[in-house]
Amino acid sequence: MTVDHRISTYFETGTLPNLPGDHFINGGPAVAYAGERMQSFDPGRGVAFADFAAGDAADIDRAVTSSERGFAIWSATPPAQRCAILNAAAQLIRAEAEHLAVVECLDSGKTLAEARGDIAGSARLFEYYAGAADKLDGRSINLGNDNAAFTLREPVGVTAHIVPWNYPTSTLVRGIAPALAAGCSAVVKPAETTPFTALMIADLLIRAGLPAGVVNVVTGTGLAAGAPLVRDPRVRHVTFTGSVATGVGVMQSVAPNVTGLTLELGGKSPLLAFGDADVDAVVEGALWAIFSNAGQICSAGSRLLVHRSLHAEVRDKLVLGAKALRVGHGLRGPDMGAVNSSSHLAKIDDHVACARARGVDIVTGGMSLVDQDSGDGWFYAPTILDDLPANDDAVLQEIFGPVLAVQVFDDEDEAVTLANGTEFALAAGIYTKDISTALRMARRVDAGQVTVNDYWAGGIELPFGGNRKSGFGREKGLEGLDAYTRSKAVTLAV
Repeated sequence: MTVDHRISTYFETGTLPNLPGDHFINGGPAVAYAGERMQSFDPGRGVAFADFAAGDAADIDRAVTSSERGFAIWSATPPAQRCAILNAAAQLIRAEAEHLAVVECLDSGKTLAEARGDIAGSARLFEYYAGAADKLDGRSINLGNDNAAFTLREPVGVTAHIVPWNYPTSTLVRGIAPALAAGCSAVVKPAETTPFTALMIADLLIRAGLPAGVVNVVTGTGLAAGAPLVRDPRVRHVTFTGSVATGVGVMQSVAPNVTGLTLELGGKSPLLAFGDADVDAVVEGALWAIFSNAGQICSAGSRLLVHRSLHAEVRDKLVLGAKALRVGHGLRGPDMGAVNSSSHLAKIDDHVACARARGVDIVTGGMSLVDQDSGDGWFYAPTILDDLPANDDAVLQEIFGPVLAVQVFDDEDEAVTLANGTEFALAAGIYTKDISTALRMARRVDAGQVTVNDYWAGGIELPFGGNRKSGFGREKGLEGLDAYTRSKAVTLAV
């Protein structure tokens, strides 16, 4: 079935054929222990289009037990064979890319173009870590003539992956790909609003040759399924992406078991535009940084710090760019899609309504929308809040939507103070033609990733993660393997 046929079939029937609806445990579909189901909604239409299993602690127990057995097999699998299986998974993802992209578009609300990018990046992640699977070596240590010493790099065991709804496929794969390369097994709990691609990827892995039980997926709510997963003492590392509040709860849950943890949490990432910056590059970068995926990105460039000399010109061009964006159902080819849920739309709207009540200058947007073709769905207009003080809630709080907060600075020290003035420290962009300014700012701005004269350049090869309340640990790059391996020192008297 072609992508056009899938799309037309969906709009005619309101459903997609052949969607997985049960957990994926021990190599195949598994009905929820309690038999409960949940609905999945298309954010672009605001209606349910499928249902899926609602898991609980009993389902998690089955999945972790399966992953324990799977770990015994997979950790003993030769690294070259692990490499081949991960490469085969990448090929299958590419073969199924259009189907996966349509499903992700409907599940998340993003545009089909954005979903295609997510799927392509997922295939690349498997390939990247496939290349590392047979290169995870230890090292020899010189203790003198009386001893021989070396280290072994071993997989940690069963890993848990709590996946968010904004990038349900690539966030899943950036966790399980390095875990599998290292020889670990995995239990995945996808977000309750975006369950399907995780189930589809698990099936593709089996088709690629992964032994049954190595990757298991349990769908359902965070309270019913996610909480018992992170508390399970058999899980030896948890990778969580989500809100700060939930991340703190995960930390508290894993502490009694002394379980390893990677947290990728919120962000309020700044773009700093200095007086010598290329205005058009700043505008292009800022529009992309905040309005991609309707601003629902932890690393979104949600604050623009602009030198006073450029402020008026940059603001006016931003307004023109934001007004030109076409907003609509992701399958209809818009520039910006829907937000993920009605409850999240209400939160965004409340943030902006409170800003309006405080007297904030809303230079464009500031309201919810509906799809122009169908008159429904959960959409928010591209919004720009201008000339905000450092202590405004729209500066300090993560809105997680298409809302840009503009701040004005007069000198470098003020720019740094503003950039570091929130509790987050995930990403930053710096726009300047002066290499010395760029390097100074890259050092002075607190962030896990800094890009100069662009935003979010690079990709899979670069380590990603934050500081302070943006979390800890790094994913992607070779650093992404660190969480899933442990070093064992061995010494022999000779």
